[in-house]
Amino acid sequence: MFGKTLKSTALALSLLTLPLQAAHASDNGKAAEQQSFDEYAAVEKALQPYITSARTGDGELTRSAFYDHAHIVGSIAGTLYNLDADTFAAAVADGGPSENVRHHIAWINVSGPAAAARVEFIDWGGNRFTDFFILYKEEGEWKISGKVYDSHTNN
Repeated sequence: MFGKTLKSTALALSLLTLPLQAAHASDNGKAAEQQSFDEYAAVEKALQPYITSARTGDGELTRSAFYDHAHIVGSIAGTLYNLDADTFAAAVADGGPSENVRHHIAWINVSGPAAAARVEFIDWGGNRFTDFFILYKEEGEWKISGKVYDSHTNN
């Protein structure tokens, strides 16, 4: 009899804690969703200097978005470009402003401190570009580690 009562009491107590467990799980889920949303926004913010430099032609601004080791590979009009971040920044500056450029962040995918993003540009120096970025978060800051692009022109 005592064992049966003990089991009934344990069952009743466990049923009472279910709403608390569900609330805790819900709080953890909301926190994870908020963190995910915040990381997405942080990656978008890390891309902003690059996006702004498309309009302004500011090579120093575009350079600030990249790690020192970053590499940029792509082609324009069938010519392959394989550049380090400094050379790419100089090319952005040489290209000058593109005041009518428009962009669209097609997607961002985040996994811990690693992220990938696709950004579409139209009318950047008269070209349409699809840029694929690889980013990494170090010491709380997202930066671009590499970029591969297509200019949609004779490629």
